[in-house]
Amino acid sequence: MKLEFPGLFDLQVNGFAGIDFNAPGLTSEGLAEALERQRGTGVTRCLPTLITSSFDRFARNARVIARSPDPAVAGIHMEGPYLSPEDGPRGAHPREHVRNASIADFDRRQEAADGRIVLVTLAPEAPGALSLIGHLVKAGVRVAIGHTGGTPQQVEDAISAGATLATHLGNGCAQMLPRHPNFIWTLLAADPVAASFIVDGHHLPAATVKALFRAKGVERSILVTDATSAAACGPGRYSIGDVVCESREDGRVSLPGTPYLAGSSLTLDRAIANTVTFTDLPIDVVLPMASTIPALYLGVQTAGTVCAEWDGSELNVRTVE
Repeated sequence: MKLEFPGLFDLQVNGFAGIDFNAPGLTSEGLAEALERQRGTGVTRCLPTLITSSFDRFARNARVIARSPDPAVAGIHMEGPYLSPEDGPRGAHPREHVRNASIADFDRRQEAADGRIVLVTLAPEAPGALSLIGHLVKAGVRVAIGHTGGTPQQVEDAISAGATLATHLGNGCAQMLPRHPNFIWTLLAADPVAASFIVDGHHLPAATVKALFRAKGVERSILVTDATSAAACGPGRYSIGDVVCESREDGRVSLPGTPYLAGSSLTLDRAIANTVTFTDLPIDVVLPMASTIPALYLGVQTAGTVCAEWDGSELNVRTVE
């Protein structure tokens, strides 16, 4: 089946094709190469994502990204450093750089990023989080909840303050949660909140994906990759900043010797195909979750048109115009 659809839009990309956006040596040339390689998978716009790090590292890499002339860069997703410091919820974010939420700290990061930060993921239980959420909302920055060990009440308070997205819902949390009073149920039930999902077969089992999408609804579901430099590459060792991660033959990316996932090797065209398989939703229903729905969430436009072939299980991008 021949398909034509708006360019894909990924809200969470840590790196791609061997290029790590969080690496100390990120260059404008490397960023441009990664963005071009993403175009081959249908992604015409994205938010390069900077995870928890020192301020100096963040500022350096934010400047590289912010000053890119490539229109594919729709802004910066700042994931951390205002996250849970606990193992499990923290994921692959370095504990030594996790910090309390602070308006002053964010403002100096936004200044370093030339005002290009458009999405911030934080934990609602981080001290200072509610004040920062209010500040971000007034500044027009979207706020997402993620990497949290917070209570349902803390999540509800963050939503009341203006948080409107759940970052990779079902991940970035403790391995064991109470059956009923936990933040996942709270976020699923919150009508004002959209949710992003990593549908690579490793972050979420197929049945979980199907149930989560049914609960959240198509119009509030967003596909992201959380891609690392391992995306579009073979197995081996890669990095997210100073964190070493390992990509296996089956595509699972994790911290070596631990059960903790560390981003993914997923591409957005593959995420679309997986979602169709896991949920039994038709391809024309799934495609907007990776294009127009994330664009609408940010209040921006998609870019270009993608022509592809769909055989029922694989989405093969042919051209991007």
